[in-house]
Amino acid sequence: MWEDPIVEEIRKVREEHAARFNYDLDAIYQDLIRMQQESGREYVDLSRKPDQEAASPIDNRSYHTVKPCA
Repeated sequence: MWEDPIVEEIRKVREEHAARFNYDLDAIYQDLIRMQQESGREYVDLSRKPDQEAASPIDNRSYHTVKPCA
């Protein structure tokens, strides 16, 4: 079976990172958050859901109607 060297490298790095924290998911997560904050990059937070009105402004337009064809 063919193996992708990029995927293998990612798996190796992920395994080494998890081993450093004894496979403790909370510790791994905290380290990833620390690395994210130290990177200085701006990240998008998708954990909050937008307001229903903001998510679907078309539903609030009273002039937008569809009439059936005769």
